Amino acid sequence: MKKYFFAKTVSLILLMGIQIADINTQSPDYEKYGKIATEVIKEDFPDETIRNYKYMGRKQIDDRQVLDSFQYKVSINKKPVIITVQVAHDVKNDRLLSLSVTEQLQQ
Repeated sequence: MKKYFFAKTVSLILLMGIQIADINTQSPDYEKYGKIATEVIKEDFPDETIRNYKYMGRKQIDDRQVLDSFQYKVSINKKPVIITVQVAHDVKNDRLLSLSVTEQLQQ
């Protein structure tokens, strides 16, 4: 009886581990556009350091298009600046439609 219980417990733990590993390997659908936004920031501000990065969320534009927003905190000339990158893309064919960058001094 103890061997049966032990075998069931080990099997259950292994199955849970596989499921957790599978969940962790799935990347969010906005990850591709987050990488693009980060590269744009690095190119626009090559000498500045990115202090913080945050995914701000998604807005539905219509049945095919969405707008993902990313926020970066960057120091420019030792002054903190918040940069927002908005990426519009088509979710049906996974194509970039537009990208905009705005800067705002941090209060």
